[in-house]
Amino acid sequence: MNRKSLILISIPFVLAVLIYLLWPSDESRIKKLFKEGSQAIEKEDLDGVMSKVSFNYHDEYGMNYLYIKESMKSIFQQMNDIKIEYENLKIKVDKKTATADMDVRILATIGDDTGYILGDLAKPVHLTFTLEKERAKWLVIKTEGLPHYW
Repeated sequence: MNRKSLILISIPFVLAVLIYLLWPSDESRIKKLFKEGSQAIEKEDLDGVMSKVSFNYHDEYGMNYLYIKESMKSIFQQMNDIKIEYENLKIKVDKKTATADMDVRILATIGDDTGYILGDLAKPVHLTFTLEKERAKWLVIKTEGLPHYW
């Protein structure tokens, strides 16, 4: 086998290894989803927030995609300076579904008052998100742990 043939045969192998090493894992994609979603809420970017939610969203509170969209519009009209803090993010991936557990605090200003609207300094709210992989993208399909006043 000459040198040219060896190079041509090795190119697909090298490309496959590079793609495998550089392609982001499902876990890193989910972490990015929550980071971008939090930033979209803080910027009051409704389209950015909704791009992280599946059209198939449905939870135990009776919320669906359209209800969430209308609720977020209302929240953005009522609140300013929204800050989201989350910690202890734990992600479990199982083929086309995943769960993400985290502790969350949300601070916002309503009128002249600023305070925690979800969780507080001493005790964050523990939320569990269920995600589904739609094509190559992870989207939230369910949320658990929200207080009943939400």
